[in-house]
Amino acid sequence: MSRFTTWAACAALVFVGGCAAPATDKATCDRDCLRSALDSFLDAVITKDPAKAPLAIGFRQTVNAVNVAVGNGVWQSVTGLGDVQRKYFDPVNGQAGYYGTLKEGDGTPIVSIRVRVENHQITEAEWYVARENDPGLSGPRREGGPPANNYNAQYLAENPPPQRVVPPGERVDRAALIRVANSYYDAITSHDRSVAHAWEGCGRAENGGPAPAGAFLKPPTRANPPPAPPPGFAGQPGTGSRDCLAGLENFNLSIVAGRRIPLVDEEAQVVMGTGVFIRKPGSPTPRNVASWWFVIDEGKMRVAYTAMFYPPAELPVPGWPAEGGDGNFPLPANIAPAPAPAR
Repeated sequence: MSRFTTWAACAALVFVGGCAAPATDKATCDRDCLRSALDSFLDAVITKDPAKAPLAIGFRQTVNAVNVAVGNGVWQSVTGLGDVQRKYFDPVNGQAGYYGTLKEGDGTPIVSIRVRVENHQITEAEWYVARENDPGLSGPRREGGPPANNYNAQYLAENPPPQRVVPPGERVDRAALIRVANSYYDAITSHDRSVAHAWEGCGRAENGGPAPAGAFLKPPTRANPPPAPPPGFAGQPGTGSRDCLAGLENFNLSIVAGRRIPLVDEEAQVVMGTGVFIRKPGSPTPRNVASWWFVIDEGKMRVAYTAMFYPPAELPVPGWPAEGGDGNFPLPANIAPAPAPAR
């Protein structure tokens, strides 16, 4: 019997109570279900007890694109949640996400964590972890110098993402949220800021730090318009206007590879995106792999928060499938010179 015939027969019998609707392929998980799964996962990591989370058989996780077995890696080092804790939920895709800080000994890593929930079990976890002494665009952190990767947990704590439920009448739909997020990638790869659907004065926080040079991050509201740049900013060379799209004209980027948008929180009007920055041919600047949390107001990007890392040249990144390919982009070690040693 065909599926159509089965459904037709069921429809005819519904009136006499003789047929139940077929079960869906995967049990649905609403926002409360996703929240419970995410909270149990975080608790399992912090207490170093995988049994506290509903992990599926074959559960897979990566930490900065490296496969890590349950109970290893961050499960051994993380001791608690930090001051910034934002949680996002996508019942359509069965995804839950955490953006903020964790406690790790004396350190405060800035993280994005994505988990997938299927049949009320967690099947995937994807971590983006930025630590204070990680390498950055120019290689390792130099002795006595600032973090090389723009890490700034204090600034993030002072300018966290909004904690909100946007009123239904002020939201745009899921498809529009995805288009807005993709427009940011398109603007970067085309080096044309006019392509992006973004508010003038939009902010960008890379690993907690303001970029470029202190972009304002507190999301403006109708009663709180974007602040004016401080005196003298416009004259700084190479920065352009002080917003999330500054400097795209000369940005050292060939493509944003492995683009994905795994999570769309329609209530919060926040979109999670991931991708790999592939530099221009011959450039010694390393790739970076990033997670973005796009805060969208009235159909335009207001602020983008990231957790990103700079992988070794030989590491395939991001380690998860992307549309149209396997999503992994290793870089031959001889394509660019090794970073200069720290001094």
